Amino acid sequence: MFKVVPLRNSFKIAVVVLTALLSSCMVSKDRKILYFAHSLPTSHPVHKGILDMQRLLNENSGGKLQIKIFPDGQLGTEREVLELLQIGSVALTKVSAGSMSNFAPDYRVTSIPYLFRDSEHLFTVLEGEVGKQLLEGGSEYLLRGLCFYDAGSRSFYSKKKAINTPDDLKGMKIRVMNDQMAVDMVNTLGGSATPMAYGELYTALQQNVVDGAENNIPSFVTSNHYEVCKNYTFDQHTMVPDVVVVGTKFWNLLSDTEKKWLQSAADASVKSQRKYWKETVKKNMEVLKKANVQFIYPDKSEFSIKSRPVMERMMKDPKMKILIEKIKAN
Repeated sequence: MFKVVPLRNSFKIAVVVLTALLSSCMVSKDRKILYFAHSLPTSHPVHKGILDMQRLLNENSGGKLQIKIFPDGQLGTEREVLELLQIGSVALTKVSAGSMSNFAPDYRVTSIPYLFRDSEHLFTVLEGEVGKQLLEGGSEYLLRGLCFYDAGSRSFYSKKKAINTPDDLKGMKIRVMNDQMAVDMVNTLGGSATPMAYGELYTALQQNVVDGAENNIPSFVTSNHYEVCKNYTFDQHTMVPDVVVVGTKFWNLLSDTEKKWLQSAADASVKSQRKYWKETVKKNMEVLKKANVQFIYPDKSEFSIKSRPVMERMMKDPKMKILIEKIKAN
């Protein structure tokens, strides 16, 4: 059994047009072109990793299998592009594992606050049995994971009131991605979680629709949210990775050799993407210092303890309990 998330009416019209435009461009003589859509700007380290994947695939296949990239949300939000993968209009995307959890529930485990001890622990898990299970398990929902990209740790940032302790979140509207785990986490910590599309957030912050948000440093900078929010709290509540996903409708059209080319390119791009991430964080911190952003380094144990009910609720699900215990054992 697989699950296809129903398309919303307004999106159905766009899908009809997009399918007509994209599907006719898939095969050109002896080449196959895979469309890769994502929501990040071209300056982002994740996009740079995707460029490496594009280059490596071209080299692996001798130009027979190529990627065309649509960045900056040109083809829709993360959720919308995942829907396009499910119906076969787009081949590839990069989304947060949090967004994937709306389609493939096992990915919820990656969004549990303070489950991963540090980045080394995270990478060990993602490169092991649990990571493989998550990537391959998405095929049940027509969304096969190819690899995980580093997306750092997510922390809170705010416009007016600085967040030093969980108590400071009381009464604050905090934007979160469309992910139930993120909603539960913020609400459990005492804030008011406000799901919102990433592209709408800058204006929402300007107009005081929300008081703050949570994300990693590169996204905080490339989105220019630091122009509005001058407080960044390194509580590092989650380490939600990004996932490179291929729609199974395209995957199943590839030969075994073509699948190896694509998987090899994805795997090889992981190492360089992590390098780009580290370099970008270092540069971004300098940008934020010059912009007079206030860095707050709180007692993370206070956030960890208060958010613990989120993990406890997840442990009531037998399947989630097994995944959580496997991750803790690494």
